[in-house]
Amino acid sequence: MPASEQLRSLLFRARLWLGTKRFGLLGPSSVRVSSNRIIKGPCEPVELEALKYVRQHTSIPVSKVHRTHRLDGRLYIEMEYIHGDTLRDLWYGDSLSAGERQAILQELAGYIEQLRKLDPPAKWAVASSDLGPSLDYRVGYRLFGPFDSNGEFHSFLRGNIPLENCTQVFGDVVTRCHARQYRTCFSHADLCPRNLIVRNGKIAAVIDWQFAGWYPEYWEYTKAHYSFPNVDWWDRFEQAVTRYDDELAAERALWRQLDEPGMLFT
Repeated sequence: MPASEQLRSLLFRARLWLGTKRFGLLGPSSVRVSSNRIIKGPCEPVELEALKYVRQHTSIPVSKVHRTHRLDGRLYIEMEYIHGDTLRDLWYGDSLSAGERQAILQELAGYIEQLRKLDPPAKWAVASSDLGPSLDYRVGYRLFGPFDSNGEFHSFLRGNIPLENCTQVFGDVVTRCHARQYRTCFSHADLCPRNLIVRNGKIAAVIDWQFAGWYPEYWEYTKAHYSFPNVDWWDRFEQAVTRYDDELAAERALWRQLDEPGMLFT
């Protein structure tokens, strides 16, 4: 490694260390390095591309990307630090009235609708924002895809078991849903209270776009039920957005029987 690169690497590690000492960790992969900046990493490039895409094509509040870094061959994103509280802390802390909770959900529903109105660059594709491989821990910890159609994606989710054999393995609801054709919509794919920053009763930022990409239209709804098991949150979310009850039942069947298929079949 050239001396200049060694120096950059050393200075970058020092920034991360000092940020951790001063501010503590924001999460497993994010360090606040100043009053208005954080560094997240290592990241997959899909997250960087999603942030840029959403910022360019919607009015959804997302962190501004200032620059990127490379350390040990991995990507780190230096971006704007958004001041506020996570909705998770406010929700669990019982700091919000019923009206405030509902207003935040309505605001979130508007942002979801913006994503759903984006035109996919390939009509039926399941892929990242730039039509490359995707990442989603529901599928596994490795990149997967891209897929040219719902059918290919659904076959992957059920471990490539043929549709005609699906009922006896996973149940009728999986067969019925996987036989349907769905619109392709852009999805954040991890919309839960820990990924919403709230300030003054409004959403100040939607964060953690690492799973975002083009998915079947139901994916945003079902993924919102994948984590943060809070009945009050689920009930209010379901009232605010388009519901996909059959698809949620199908996904839950797959979660029980073949969760994270990407760890087995990629």
